[in-house]
Amino acid sequence: MPAPASAPATTTDDPAAFRRVLGQVPTSVCVVTATTPQGPVGVTVGSFTSVSLDPPLVVFYAGLHSASAGAVVAAGRFCVNVLAEDQQQVCSAFAGPAADRFATGDWELAPGTPPRLGGAAAWIACDVEESFPAGDHLAVMGRVRSLAAADARKPLVFHRGRLVRLDRACGVDVPTHPFGWWDI
Repeated sequence: MPAPASAPATTTDDPAAFRRVLGQVPTSVCVVTATTPQGPVGVTVGSFTSVSLDPPLVVFYAGLHSASAGAVVAAGRFCVNVLAEDQQQVCSAFAGPAADRFATGDWELAPGTPPRLGGAAAWIACDVEESFPAGDHLAVMGRVRSLAAADARKPLVFHRGRLVRLDRACGVDVPTHPFGWWDI
C-alpha cells in the first residue's frame, strides 16, 4: 500500500501553520506550582519534558512575561503536577486570570512546600536549576528532588489544539521493540 501524500511544505513565516503542524505532537498538560511569601502561585504549561537522568533534570516552558512563571523561578522550588484526564477544570483555572486558582482542585497546601494536586497522574518536586529566555518563552530547568505517579490515573493530553484523553486502547498490550537509545 502506498504511503498517503504529505501536505505541502510551508515556511515558519506562518505562525498558524507552525502551530498546526506542531499540534500533531501530543503533549502532557501540567500545572507548575510554587509557594511565595505572597502565597501559592501556579501556571498551566503544555511544554514539559525530562532533560537528564544523571543528574535528574526536567524543564518546562511558560510565556516569557508570565508573572506566575517568574514567581516560580524566584521561589527557587516548584512542583510539576501532571494533570489526570478528569482535571480539565484545573487546567482552565490555571491557564487564565482566575481570581483564586487554588479553589479548583484538591490541593495540598503545606507551608514552605510547593502545592501538590490530589488525584494528579504524577507530581515532580524540583529545585530551580536555571532559567533562561527561549524565544517568546521562559525555560525553567529543575533538579528533581522527589516524585510519584498514580499508576491508575491516565494523563490529560493536549493534541491538535484541544484537551483529549488517551484512547482506551492504551491499556492493550501491544508487542514493542526496545529502544536501544532509551537504555543507554
